[in-house]
Amino acid sequence: MQRLNLQRSDVAYSIASTVSVDGGKSWTHLMEHTLTLGRRPFGADREEAIGDFTPKWHAPTGKLLATGHTVIYKDDKLVTVRPRDTGWSVYNPNTHTWSSWAKLVMPADPKFSSGGAGSTQRVDLPNGDILLPIYSKEVGAKAYFTTVVRCRFDGKDLRYVEHGSEHTVNIDRGLSEPSLAQFHGKFYLTMRNDRAAYVAMSSDGLHFDKPRTWAFDNGTDLGSYDTQAHWVTHRDGLFLVYTRRGASNDHVARHRAPLFMAQVDPDSLVVIRATERILVPNQGAQLGNFGVVDVNERETWVTTSEGMSPGNPTRFGANGRVYAARILWATPNSVWNQH
Repeated sequence: MQRLNLQRSDVAYSIASTVSVDGGKSWTHLMEHTLTLGRRPFGADREEAIGDFTPKWHAPTGKLLATGHTVIYKDDKLVTVRPRDTGWSVYNPNTHTWSSWAKLVMPADPKFSSGGAGSTQRVDLPNGDILLPIYSKEVGAKAYFTTVVRCRFDGKDLRYVEHGSEHTVNIDRGLSEPSLAQFHGKFYLTMRNDRAAYVAMSSDGLHFDKPRTWAFDNGTDLGSYDTQAHWVTHRDGLFLVYTRRGASNDHVARHRAPLFMAQVDPDSLVVIRATERILVPNQGAQLGNFGVVDVNERETWVTTSEGMSPGNPTRFGANGRVYAARILWATPNSVWNQH
């Protein structure tokens, strides 16, 4: 988790974490990692931090590796035109601490001068290589492009190897906050745009076809826009978690609640409307920033918190809760229950 300044835009402080060893029944006290995951001096009058921090277990090395992106502040305000990097850190289970965040070294090309993996969802390959989606642009440019970076991780260091096709749209800020999934031998990429959500498919996880806007299977627009979406994968099904318009939620900024989950047709790349279900309810607060974790083959969690600004979310019942929506998979098919 990350503490926020609710009076300002995208101003966050040190990463904090808590641990459960009994499947979420109880948690340790929240520990803020100021020394390793906090701000650092950046020049004479600025600070640099890591944000949109997303942890995922890396099975080949037995390490919990988290990725995100760097953020620059001046006078505790976001610097809008700034360089940006992919940041990463490794968890130490013996001390319940994280290594000091480091930067992924990218090719010396201006198009990577403001690029990072903030709130993205990666895929780890059996050989240990990591397919990490990022979004990037030149400093000062408006529109982002999305690409997938193949990385090597040896348990201590994360290194760039190559990157795949680059995708954007000539609409507002382009394509950003990509999330990657692998299902039945194919790779799927969902991306954020100011006006709609986009999806693309690949056979190798690096080179994707032309992105198209997300739609329901009845042909109507999904209605998700200007926020992230993530994947839930299971042996028998591919699912999308998202927010959208048209859910009696005009009172929520950018319609970022409730949080929905629905099954995806992996061939036609449409959301199957009849499978849509609410994972986290609308209490007047934004739920658009969230994460997904595969606990085991029988259980997946979607975690989020109630964003308490702008407006007055308390009027509708929000109080800053943190949610862990538990998806329990039935066998032998893809029937699922949410708790």
